[in-house]
Amino acid sequence: MVRSLLSLLAACLLLGTAAHATDDGGLQARISQLQRQWAIINYQKPKSERKREFARLAEEAHAVVAAYPNRAEPLIWEGIIRASLAGATGGLSALGIMKDAKALLERAIAIDGTALHGAAYTSLGSFYYMVPGWPLGYGDDDKALEYLKKGLEIAPDDMDANYFMGDYWLDQGDKRKAERYFRKVLSLPDVKDRPVYSKGRKQEAATKLAGMR
Repeated sequence: MVRSLLSLLAACLLLGTAAHATDDGGLQARISQLQRQWAIINYQKPKSERKREFARLAEEAHAVVAAYPNRAEPLIWEGIIRASLAGATGGLSALGIMKDAKALLERAIAIDGTALHGAAYTSLGSFYYMVPGWPLGYGDDDKALEYLKKGLEIAPDDMDANYFMGDYWLDQGDKRKAERYFRKVLSLPDVKDRPVYSKGRKQEAATKLAGMR
C-alpha cells in the first residue's frame, strides 16, 4: 500500500515536471517570437510604422503575460515593448507609457530578478536615466546606476547590460567609461537565434563610439 502510494506520488511528480517543462517550452517559444518581432520593428521597420507595430506587439505581449501570470519573462518583454512604444510615440503622452513599463519591470523583479539575464534590472536602469526627473517623470541617475550595476552583476557578458551601462556613462559625460562598455558590446558573440537584434545593437554601439571621437 505504501509502495503503491509512493509510486503514485512519483508518477504525479513526473507528470507535473513534464507539464512544467512543456509549459516552459510554450513560454519560451512565445518569448522568442516577441523578441524576433521587436528586433524587426526596432531595426528594420521605417520610423513611420513603428508606433503602430509596437502597439500591436504590446498587445501580443500582454496576452502572454495573461497566459503566464506568475512568470517574469512576459512581464519583462511587455515592459520593453511598451518602452519602445513610448519612444515611437514621443511627447508628454510617452511619459504615461513609460510609467506603465516601469511597473511591469518592477513586477518582474518581484517574481525573479535574474530572469532573462537580469533584463528587468538592465531595462529599468535605462528607464531611470532616459526619463525626465521630477516633476515630469521618475528619472533618477543614481537609481539608474544601481539597477544597471545589478544587471551587469547577474550577466557581465550580456549585450544589453553592457550597452546600456555604456550609454549611461555617455549620458553622464564620462566617455572613457562609456567606451569600455561599447567596445565590450562589439567584442561579444552574437546572441543565439537573435541575428537581427545582435547586428542592430552592435551597430548602435559602433555609432556611439564613432560619435565620441
